[in-house]
Formats: sequence, structure tokens, C-alpha cells
Amino acid sequence: MQVEPTIHSYSLIHHFALKPGFDCVEYADLAASLGFRGISLSLNNPNYRHLGGREGWRIDRLRDHLAGLGFSLEIDTSGTTPAHMEEMLRVAARLGARSLRTYTRHGGTVPQMMEATTRDLAAVVSLAADLGVVIVLENHEDFTGPELARIVEAVDHPNLKILYDYGNSQMVLEDPEAALEAVLPHVHSVHFKDHVMVRPDHAGRLTVAGVPVGEGFLPLDRLTRRLLDQGLRRFTFENVWAYSAGIREGREPQPGVTLGEGSFAYLEPPFDPARVVLDQSRLTPAELVALEHQALVRGVQAFRAVLERQGCEIL
Repeated sequence: MQVEPTIHSYSLIHHFALKPGFDCVEYADLAASLGFRGISLSLNNPNYRHLGGREGWRIDRLRDHLAGLGFSLEIDTSGTTPAHMEEMLRVAARLGARSLRTYTRHGGTVPQMMEATTRDLAAVVSLAADLGVVIVLENHEDFTGPELARIVEAVDHPNLKILYDYGNSQMVLEDPEAALEAVLPHVHSVHFKDHVMVRPDHAGRLTVAGVPVGEGFLPLDRLTRRLLDQGLRRFTFENVWAYSAGIREGREPQPGVTLGEGSFAYLEPPFDPARVVLDQSRLTPAELVALEHQALVRGVQAFRAVLERQGCEIL
């Protein structure tokens, strides 16, 4: 079966921040050189983050460059307030993006967050349909799979789907495979990454840490097989080396989760910075860029190996 491999700009977050001259066009060209067929681009701040600015010429320049490469595009934002979503949907349409990823920024109890997020998204799905853009709501360290599915089912519109992240359910102490089963009928896209767990004694709190793909404890083959069986054919690689996050306050282990086992196995010290970084301030900008690139290259090889083991032909 043929699959379309794409890559997320978070994979090169230190290049964007620290490497002089590195921008979204160079990122797209690097993605092409690595064999990817599309990109996801974070516009997740008021200055449109990895686009480099809000000016129309930047939007048009990237759209035309991606067209020349024959690349697909998904863009990222965060927050679900209608005014913000309407703005970003129009940006997505102008860029030629297939979809717009977001996640909630509402606070309060989980039911309050779910209610507000549902209300927001219901207000903008008709515009998304008019513009030909699919909104994808990510399991981004906030909702469990069943909670996310209930939001999408309450809105009940073909232009609202789910982005399943291979590891983010861990921040709410939910098993990644259980999270996938809950959202599977609604999955439109994915973030393919790898994680380990780090004990509070070593990180100051119970921590989920990103590692190069293939060097963590997530069940990459099983998750990928399940997604392929459901019909997914676009897989977005995300290098999250040097990323870490704590467990959401108030969350307790979901059924089937045992800390220290399976996906929640602990990585024990000493910690090799080529694999995991808990304090980025200990590295120089040059080291961050160099190690990120090394993690990217190793991770891409592992990503392709997972797909090939599952019988995929990579476009």
C-alpha cells in the first residue's frame, strides 16, 4: 500500500530559532531532500511562528514554492475561539493547506473545557467547509481519547476531525493504544513521534520526554498498523528530541496504565544528550542545532523502517 510521508516543522524547531537564515522555504527543501512529500507548518503564535511573519507575500511565496515541489501542506495553530479560527482558516485556504490543526486553550474543569471547545468549533465548521479546509483537533496534553471523541461527535460535521498524536495521551496518563481506539473513526492525520518517561527524582516531576523516533518506548509498529488498517495513508513525522512535559495536574493513571511499564517505562540515567535532553540551557545553540539534525536523520530512518515493516510503499 502506498503512503504519503510528511514532516512537521517542530522537527527543526532549533534550526528555526537558532540557525541563521533557516526559514520555511529552506525547511521545505530539506524535507524534499529527505524524501518527504509534504510538510506541516506551525503558525502557532501571533507572528505565525515558522512562516516568519504575517505578510501576504510570505504566504504566497510558500504556497508557490510548495506547488513547485508538489508538496501537501497542513498548518498548525492553537486555541479555538471563533475569531481566531476564522482568521486561521482563511490563512490556511490562501496557503493551500489541506487542514488546520488546533487544540483547546480553555481552562477550568475538563467538562467546562469540553463544553467551551465544542461551542467554539461548532461556530466555525461551516466556514471551514466553505473554504475547503478540514479542522483537526489534536489530543494535545489536555483531553483523553474518549473526551476528544465526544467533542467531535457533539459538533458532528464532516469538516471537523481528529489529529492523533502518538504520544500526547501520556500527559493525561492514558495509554496511547487506548487513546487511539477511542478516536480512530475520526482520525484525519497523525503526529508520528517517540517518547520515554523520566522519574521525578531525575526530572523534578514525573515527565514525558521526547527522543528520536525509534529510541523510545511507544508501540510505533502497533499504532501504525492500526492506523493503516483504518485507512490512513498520510503519516506526519515529528522529531521531538529535547522536548519534555509534565503530567497534567489532577490526572490519575487510566485503566491499563502502570507507571514504569510498557509505553510508560522509565529511561534510567545517565542521560545521553543525543537521545534525551531535560534542560536545554545546558547546551549551546550550535550544539542544539547539531544534535537536533542528528536526531532528525536517525529518526527518519526509523520512521521509514516502521512503515516498511508494515508493508508500505513510501511515495
